Amino acid sequence: MAHRPRNQRPDGPTTVDRLLDARVPPPGATAHTPSPPTSGRRSPILGPPAMTTFAAFGIGLATRSAGTDRVLDTWYPLAVAGGDAGEAVALAATLGHTGGTGTYPLTREVLGRADLAADHPVARAIAAVTADAATTPTPTRTERFPVATFVEDLASDPVGAHDVYLRLHLLSHREICPHDASLEGAFGLLTNVVWTDEGPCDPEVFDAVQIEHAASGRRLRVSSVDKFPRMTDYVVPSGVRIADADRVRLGAHLSPGTTVMHEGFVNFNAGTLGASMVEGRISAGVVIGDGSDIGGSASIMGTLSGGGTEIVRVGERCLIGANAGIGISLGDGCVVEAGLYVTAGTKVTLPDGTVVKARELSGRDDLLFRRDSVTGTVRALEREGGHADWGGLNAALHAND
Repeated sequence: MAHRPRNQRPDGPTTVDRLLDARVPPPGATAHTPSPPTSGRRSPILGPPAMTTFAAFGIGLATRSAGTDRVLDTWYPLAVAGGDAGEAVALAATLGHTGGTGTYPLTREVLGRADLAADHPVARAIAAVTADAATTPTPTRTERFPVATFVEDLASDPVGAHDVYLRLHLLSHREICPHDASLEGAFGLLTNVVWTDEGPCDPEVFDAVQIEHAASGRRLRVSSVDKFPRMTDYVVPSGVRIADADRVRLGAHLSPGTTVMHEGFVNFNAGTLGASMVEGRISAGVVIGDGSDIGGSASIMGTLSGGGTEIVRVGERCLIGANAGIGISLGDGCVVEAGLYVTAGTKVTLPDGTVVKARELSGRDDLLFRRDSVTGTVRALEREGGHADWGGLNAALHAND
């Protein structure tokens, strides 16, 4: 099973490619290409050398609990990964960002000082998040404020809530793949939030907010109380179907052609690398290859709890049957029969009678795992002959245009 190395771009144009392409004016228009700062260039106002490249960059609208510095969320309408984009570099110079990871408040005046083309995605995003309507008082005792976030190295651990939210957006926008960015310590950097139909709310004031709403004949609808919101309130990737949006967290990576049915679940820093059927659970850190099917109520072990450190991957063209599960990686073309849970310590009998622990078969291609219905023995067979074809995905169910 092929996996893209960290920081290698996925196939096809990414958002940063489109961002850079946006510098090319339409017919009859005048090109606007600011000169990016060169290495060591110094601003007469800011003094220190300006940033010239970045691993990630975002323009966002953050929410904090009113009168506090408690950040509840940050929505990034513009989130790009990696590169040398003149507009991002010009904005960094204007804000005084010279390297590392940093988040800065934005104002409309920044647009003029950074000399950004009005029709450029960076300028449009800044205009959107600094508009009066974007920062008006909210009915959940929160305040919204526009920010710009720069990350120099995605391999470094995140340093704050804005940084975490940018990385989650990059994953769901498919700018990066699972494990391309560190999310170590993310839970400790995020705040527990009451997610309502009128925006995030601090749990400490929620009862008072609900009473205020009741006095005007309304009640807030709460979808969850959690540190991670659902993805579709922030990002809706193209070419996917999601039957129940509550079951896909922000930070999930869903490739075009992916279908997540009602009982499917996809956690953050996990997801699919191609067209896949998801009717079971994809836990944090798990990656599913193209053409694979995770059957109804099937489960794949993640790394968030229980001391798990192994990153479980499922190869291409695999089938994990209904109510089955795995705690090992599968290579390409593997099948786990319905109802069978294969953990790393499961004793598996091979065709020659040898008994091994399942971890010794982790990542092997073309295996069929099944349980002998008479003896209860778990067996692994080479998928050939009558075992070779499970039918594959139904193409009609994954044409999600």
